[in-house]
Order: sequence, then structure tokens, then C-alpha cells
Amino acid sequence: MSPPKLALLRLALLLCIIAGGGHAAFAQTAATQKPSASPSPAATDIHARVTEVGVDATIPDDPAFEKMLAAYSPKVRALDLVIGRLTGDLRKGGTGAGSLGNFVTDGLRAESSRKLGKPIVLTVTNGGGLRKNIIASGDLRLRDVFELLPFENALVAFDLTGSQVLDLLKIVLTRRDAQSGARIKYRLNAEKKPEIEKVLLVIDGMEKEIDPAAVYTVVSIDYLLNVAGGDYGAVLKQAKNIRPLGLTMRDAITDYVKAETAAGREIKSAFDGRFALNKETPGAAEETPND
Repeated sequence: MSPPKLALLRLALLLCIIAGGGHAAFAQTAATQKPSASPSPAATDIHARVTEVGVDATIPDDPAFEKMLAAYSPKVRALDLVIGRLTGDLRKGGTGAGSLGNFVTDGLRAESSRKLGKPIVLTVTNGGGLRKNIIASGDLRLRDVFELLPFENALVAFDLTGSQVLDLLKIVLTRRDAQSGARIKYRLNAEKKPEIEKVLLVIDGMEKEIDPAAVYTVVSIDYLLNVAGGDYGAVLKQAKNIRPLGLTMRDAITDYVKAETAAGREIKSAFDGRFALNKETPGAAEETPND
């Protein structure tokens, strides 16, 4: 099979999964959790002959397969649509899931704010849900967003107290997940694990201390709220006033890029100090920063 057909097949399979795959949160669960062991079947003798067949240009195309693939060609071509311009590579890695994590959470916060008609203080998502490690500078295409965000995760708004927000951000920092709306100064402890020194929230363009008793509106994804469990579950089960936004993560990012393009702005790969490492702590030189 030729490389173009392989690329077409890969995207067609992605579209099949997106179109047919059940609940959003469980789609991500299946991809990130270890499978459980199955009961051992009764012993059975199996006799088989294995033949390795190289698939190259000498193998004729299968008409049925070609017909099936052709049905997806228009949908795959639609993914080539340029929706914006990117200045600098977006990369995943390090604290905050890198510049890709910044891009995604900034987009989620912007679109959530538009959806709710008021500024959102904080957005949080897990780095494991970002399935593309780099988007190269230049044209930003719809396929980039689909490959980055293949899960049907839906956005959910909820309320947390300031104390709970601080607990949430501690988890985000420890897990190297992504957030938009906070400025976190941290250090590395003796075990080279990150610990928060100070957190400020950017509200109305100004950095403000977190009021432990105040109530803040946060936006995340249904996967973290309903399925993730562990550290996230311990904090997010305390959330109040939970309301789905009727918007998937992928659609929100697509709308965000289109809105920025319509406003004449390019998407920029940048670190803005949302995770600032105390460079005087031991091991700081080995840390991948996001500042």
C-alpha cells in the first residue's frame, strides 16, 4: 500500500473511532488505563501455520477495501482545511504539558468564557489526553486538532472553594498536567518532586491571591470529573453547581483557533510564567520549565 493510502487509512480509522465510539470519558479511560486480567481459559491444543507476506506495490489492490476507503476520502480531505496560522512549534513535554498544554487550556478557557458569558477563572486538563507531541509552525489544519484531541471529552463547569482550587493545582503541578488562569511558583524538594511555593489567579487581568473561602468557577473535562479517580477524584468529588457546557474539547479548540484567525491573530507558541520554577532549588537545572 502506498504511503498516501496509508495516511488516508490512518485518518479514516480515526474518523471511524470518533464517529462510533461511546461515551467520551470512557474512550479516554480505555486508552489510558491498564487492562485487567481475564480468567485463564481451559488448556487447548492449537495448531497453526504462520506465513509472512510483505505488502508492497506487487500486491494488487483489493476492490472491496478500495471502495470502503473511497467513502472516507471526502471526510479525510475536509481535515486538510486550514483554520489558522501557528507561530513557532507547539510541543508537549515537561511541566504543564509544554506549549501544547498552554495552547489547549488557553483555548478551553476562552471558549468556555464565551459559552457561559462570563470570564472563567481556571481551566484544567490532563496531559495524557493530548495525543500529539508536536504541531509544527505554519498552517494549522483541522487534522492537527483531530489528531491532538481524538477523544470525545466534553467540557464541564463547576464551582470549587479557594482551598479546593489550591488542592487541584497541587495535583496539576505534580502530574505535569495543564492549566490556564493561574501563576504557580514552585520548587523541587529533596526527592526532586515539585512543590508549590505560591499561587496567584489572574482575574480581570490582575494577579490576585486565592481566597480559601471564596467560590471560583472552574472548567475541566468530564473524564477528570467523573472517571479519573485518584488524586483528581478526591478533589473534584467536592465540586458544586456542576453544569455541562454542551461542547467537546475538540470543538472548543477548533472554534478558538477560528476565532483568533477571524480577529487577525496567529496562534503563538509561548511560555508565559504560569509555571515558574525557583531556580535556586537543587535539581532545578534538570527540570523542563514552562516559564
